[in-house]
Amino acid sequence: MIPNEREYQRRRIATSYVTTIISITLVLFMLGLLGMLVLHAKKLSDYVKENIGFSIMINEGVKEVDIFELQKKLDKQRFVKSTVYITRERAAREFSDELGEDFVGFLGYNPLLPSIELRLNASYANPDSILFIEKELRSYSGVKEVDYHRSLVDQINRNVNKISLVILGFSLILLLIAIALINNTIRLSVYAKRFLIRSMQLVGATQKFIQRPFLIKAALNGFLSGVIAIGLLLLLLYFSAQEIPELLELQDIRMFTMLFALVILLGIVISWISTFFAVRKYIRMKTDSLYN
Repeated sequence: MIPNEREYQRRRIATSYVTTIISITLVLFMLGLLGMLVLHAKKLSDYVKENIGFSIMINEGVKEVDIFELQKKLDKQRFVKSTVYITRERAAREFSDELGEDFVGFLGYNPLLPSIELRLNASYANPDSILFIEKELRSYSGVKEVDYHRSLVDQINRNVNKISLVILGFSLILLLIAIALINNTIRLSVYAKRFLIRSMQLVGATQKFIQRPFLIKAALNGFLSGVIAIGLLLLLLYFSAQEIPELLELQDIRMFTMLFALVILLGIVISWISTFFAVRKYIRMKTDSLYN
């Protein structure tokens, strides 16, 4: 092979390698971006659900020590995220602030009852669980009334279920597209080296020996592409948080770590499998077919 042709082949291989890395990186970036959207949607859904709560009105004449005991008992329940004790005086101040005038001075007494504001854990913020929780709360001694927005609960759960189905369907479609794109990219890359594969066969190399360097390189390419994709996702997350600071409240380091590990794993697995089948195809192909 003359020097110019050798240089051309070297450049062609380098270009093919860079193209493969970029293509896989972009696909993994899109998958990671969708994963981040799913995580944020889940956290946002949990945030909304955990703001669904009960106002537990306490009977007139119940001692404050008994109210504290009830609050302590509620805090131990698995469905409770948090509780806040609202005294009669605090309830009156908040109501006066809403009205814009002192209604206690006008009436001459405070008609409001003390209460406990209860917030649910997200996993219990569904209609069936809430009906059970409402019944249990009403059974406690000293509880006069339990109030919550039932229509709001139903509406939130309906909307969350619809959005979840849409995201799930879109995720499956994008995953199939990603697999197809990565597979096609790798098949084209292996196609450019089909004569190298045949040359290795002619000198007596076994199928495993031929496949090994391709598979190792495929795994490294998938890993490198995944790392680059994660870097791009982190940059996107950083600039998004600069524009929308509230996003920081929805971050979950553990979930993001799992997502980034999944992105790298997908890059490695899809690249490895696609390369395995592509190389095997050209190993089994007849010489005449290599020119078609």
